[in-house]
Parts: sequence; C-alpha cells; structure tokens
Amino acid sequence: MPRLSLRVHIFSLLAAIVAVALAGGAMVLWYTHKADTLLSGVLDRNFAAYETAGRLVDALLEQRGLVTYYFLDGDPLWLERLERSRAGFETLLGQARALAPDAEAQALVGRVESGYLHYAQGRGAVLDLYRAGRRDEGAALHRDIRVQYARVLHLCQEHRALHEERMRAAGLAGRQRMAVVSGAALGFMPVALSLVGVLAFVLVRHVLRPIHSLAEAMDLTAPGPGNEITALGRRVRDLLHDVGTARHKLEKSREHLVQAEKWALTGKLAASVAHSIRNPLTSVKIRLFSLGRSLRLTDEQREDFEVITEEIGHIDAIARNFLDFSRPATPRKQQVDAVEVVRAALTLMRHRLESYGVQVDLRAPAGPCPVIVDPEQLKEVLVNLLVNACEAMTAMTGGGRVEIGVAPGYADPLGSVVVVRVADTGPGIPAALREQVFQPFFSSKEEGTGLGLAIARRIVEEHGGWITATSREGGGAQFSITLPAKEDGQWHRS
Repeated sequence: MPRLSLRVHIFSLLAAIVAVALAGGAMVLWYTHKADTLLSGVLDRNFAAYETAGRLVDALLEQRGLVTYYFLDGDPLWLERLERSRAGFETLLGQARALAPDAEAQALVGRVESGYLHYAQGRGAVLDLYRAGRRDEGAALHRDIRVQYARVLHLCQEHRALHEERMRAAGLAGRQRMAVVSGAALGFMPVALSLVGVLAFVLVRHVLRPIHSLAEAMDLTAPGPGNEITALGRRVRDLLHDVGTARHKLEKSREHLVQAEKWALTGKLAASVAHSIRNPLTSVKIRLFSLGRSLRLTDEQREDFEVITEEIGHIDAIARNFLDFSRPATPRKQQVDAVEVVRAALTLMRHRLESYGVQVDLRAPAGPCPVIVDPEQLKEVLVNLLVNACEAMTAMTGGGRVEIGVAPGYADPLGSVVVVRVADTGPGIPAALREQVFQPFFSSKEEGTGLGLAIARRIVEEHGGWITATSREGGGAQFSITLPAKEDGQWHRS
C-alpha cells in the first residue's frame, strides 16, 4: 500500500476539522431553527389563547357587576351595558374556540360556552322577575343562578390555567431541545480537539522539527524560539537570488562563448583574407594611382577609372575591417574628457555630415566627464554610429538630425558612469533585431560587412562598459554607451 505524503496527511486533517466544524455548526443551526420555530408557534398560540381566557374571566366578572348595579338602583343603562358585555363575551368564546390547539382545549371551551348559555338564560329570567315586581321569586331564582355563574367562572379560570400550563410545557420543551444542542456541541468539541491535536503532532514532528534540525545544520541563529522558519525563509530567498544571479552569469557566459567561437572563426577567415587580398590590393591601388597620373583619358574613361578606384577602395575597407575584428589593437587607456572625444569625432565627420545634410545637436554638461579609455578607439565607435545614422536617415528621408547626449550617472554594478547617447530620426530598429545588430556579419545594408557594430561592442566591453540599442518614440534609433567614470582616483569596474 503506498504511503501517503505529508501534504496529504495535513490536508486530510484540515478537511476533517472543517467537516466536523461544518457538521456541528449545521446541526446547531438546524436544531436552533427548529426549536425557535416550534417554541415561537406554541408560545404565540398559547399566549393568545391565555390572553383570551383572561378576557373571558374579566368579561364574566364585569357582567356580574353590571347585574348587581341594576339590582341596586334599577337603572336600565346597566342592562344595555350588560347586553354589550354579553355580545363581547360570545365573540371572545369564538376566538377561544379558534385558538384551541387540541381536543382537550376545544372540549373545555365547549363546556364554558354551554355553561354560559344556561347562566345567561337563568340571569335573563331573574331580570324579568325583577322588572315584573316579583322580587321574592327573583331573589330565590338568583341564588340558583349564582351557582351556575360560579361554575362558568371556574371553567374560564380552568381554561386560562390550561393555556398557562401549555406555555410552561413549551418553555420546558425548548430548554430540553437546547440541552440536546448543547450536548451535541459538547460531543463535537472532543472530536475537533482530537483532530487539532493530531494535526499539531504532525506539524511538530514532520514540519517544525525537521525545520529546526535544518536550521541547526545550516548554523542559522535566531533571536527567539520559532524563528527558524523566518531565518530559513531569508536564506532560501538569498539562495534563489544567488541562483538567479548565477543563471544570468551563465547566460552571459554562454553568449560570450558563442561570440568567442564566432570571433575565432572570423579571425582565421580575416587572417586568410588579409594575406590573400590585402597585398595584391595595395599593388593594384599603387598602379592605378600611377596610371591615373600618366594616362590621358577621355571623360567616359576617367569616369570608369574612378568607379574602379572606388570599388577597389571598398574592397580594401572590407579587408581592413576583417583585420581590425580578428586582430584587435590593445587599448591605450588614459584619462580623457568624454565630451572632448565626442567633439573630436564630430570634427572628423564634419564634411560627411554636411554632405548627407544631417544636423547635429550636442547636449553635454558644462563640466568635464572624465573616463579612462583609449580616445582613438572610442572615437572609432562614435564615428561608426554616426555613419550608420547618416546612412539610415539618408536612405529614408535624405537628411535628418542626430542628437548626441553626454551625462554622468550611476549604474549597477559599475557605480559612477558616463553615458553617451547617439539618437537619430531614421526608421529605428525593430525589437526582434536589437540584439542581432551587434552580432558579427549581421547587416541590413546591401554593401555592409556586418562588423561595424560588433567591433564597437567589443571596444566598449574591453573598456568595462556596455552598449545598447533601442527605438525612440516617434521613430529613430538610439545607441547608449555606458562607460565607468573616474571618481576619486578609482575606476569602477564590474
């Protein structure tokens, strides 16, 4: 038989506790509702009947008084009130009959009604004798009528006592039902307490004790008892953070490894290309230069000659890019002002920017932004970005604007940094291509080698920084170069 897991044990106990609590609560609610409904019905009906019985007694006493008042002064008004009281008594008898809950009460009301009929008839005969002046006969009959009156009054009092006893019995039944509910609740309490005890035992033995042992094994000191869970939770969060950091570093290492493999292949290819093509190209360029000075060419021939010279120069530039990528020069780092390097790159590109019809907007702080870099390599990165921006904007609109911003900042894990942003108004870079643009041999231009941004990225990373590409709102691409800043004689590195 398979052994149940700790989670199944805990959830089973919790389900049992919840079931016991729900069953007990449902039973208490049901019994309470039933008892309340029954008690309310019995009490309401019996109280109404008891109140009616009391009014019957009062009405009967009132009639006796009215007859006595008439015998004293002979005023016929007393007889009128007696008639109204008799009608009211008969109405109360009808109510008592309707409220009688069982045969016993019905029979008692019938006896009251029968006795009152005989009493009313005899009382009417006595009053007739008194009105006829036959007072002696009336007095003799009156003595017999008093006995009937006493019997009816006793029956009314018995009727009231019956309903009083019924109300007392209903209260006793309600107390008995509540006693049953209390007993059931007391019966559920040991079951619930037992289940809670079992759950506490399982939690202590299989959860808290192992956690305490684990905390002791990991040498986690807690300021108070029961804080091992807090300490373990903190340690687990630290471990998860470390795992996330290690995963990030692993991904970076994998990317660097892929880049290294590509660079190694590119280095071999570039070395072969350089040895096979560069020297012949140099000879061809020298011979073309000599021929261009000695030959007398027509305008058409001179145009062909210039095209040949330009294409050979393009091939030479491709070969030079391969050499630069495969055999990077060692950076000659020195402390320079990043703003001055940007201005030097703009001076170098001035004629080309004018030929493209591109406007440049430089935004830099008034003070210097010192960095430790190779100024020529940083200038090469900026020139590459400016050339790409000019070609992208010219291909789309024929001109445009380049915004260059230089600003100090702070970035983890470098600390103080200097950020150089180059933004254009060209078509921008699709989100899917923002990382690929830095890959070797990736190019969106027909005549491009795809090595310019790869060389720029390698140069920036060799200086301890990074370069990113984004698209601006409203169109255009933005390249951000983040370099460690020189601060208090220290160079912050990752």
